[in-house]
Amino acid sequence: MSETENQRARIKGVFSSEKIAKVGAGATVRKTTQTMYWFAEEDETGLIWIQPLNPNYVPSGPKQEIPKEDFLTQYAPEPEFYSSKVYPNIRKLNQTIAKAERHRTNGETYSAEMEYGSALRVDEENIRANFGLGLTYLERGETDKADNIFQRLIKMEATFDAEHKHLFNDFGISLRKNEMYEQATEYYAKALELSPADENLHYNMARACFAKADIEKTFEHLREALRLNKDLEIAQKFLAYLKKNNLLPHNLSGADQTASD
Repeated sequence: MSETENQRARIKGVFSSEKIAKVGAGATVRKTTQTMYWFAEEDETGLIWIQPLNPNYVPSGPKQEIPKEDFLTQYAPEPEFYSSKVYPNIRKLNQTIAKAERHRTNGETYSAEMEYGSALRVDEENIRANFGLGLTYLERGETDKADNIFQRLIKMEATFDAEHKHLFNDFGISLRKNEMYEQATEYYAKALELSPADENLHYNMARACFAKADIEKTFEHLREALRLNKDLEIAQKFLAYLKKNNLLPHNLSGADQTASD
């Protein structure tokens, strides 16, 4: 049998766990069993990540890693619960978000806001829906509402994945265009945590830093963008502009000066 045939399917689905709690005191104390439901998924490295289901039967909130040995002994599979309750609701939620994104792409911002709102009533911590609603507000120039979404996302305890970097990047671009430079740099910083070797993120961060008149950080991120991709033309032009207008930091080391040449 080949190695591929030996490979088993990764763990993915809904599982339950039980917790025994004591209720009452003294002679009236009794034990109750609480059942919790989780969405579990095994990543490519074999780690198990679990996420609680919210009252609407969709995975919501922060993910947590659990040792596989503990998972296999403490969590029971619930395939029928997944197929009858969870999968249909996840599918419907994703369809709602996709519909909202189509409205936003077409410039139908009020219809987009309504659909994103529907999604967030099902899962208030949904990352795509929160980002989409924030972008919708920015596109309408409603910066106060967008800033509320920004604060919610920054404080959210959700586990952001590398796939979310484009959402942080898109939001950062929109924040910068709306002259919300401080928020833009925070978003780019979050995106760079997820993908530190992305030269375009460093270039975008440089633009936001320049808008804040932070020349040292501007140069730092431009230099990093060009270290990652020496042929990045927009970064080359930005650096040339800084040199032409004598805007490079005055405290450059010899190596930094060489990098700017």
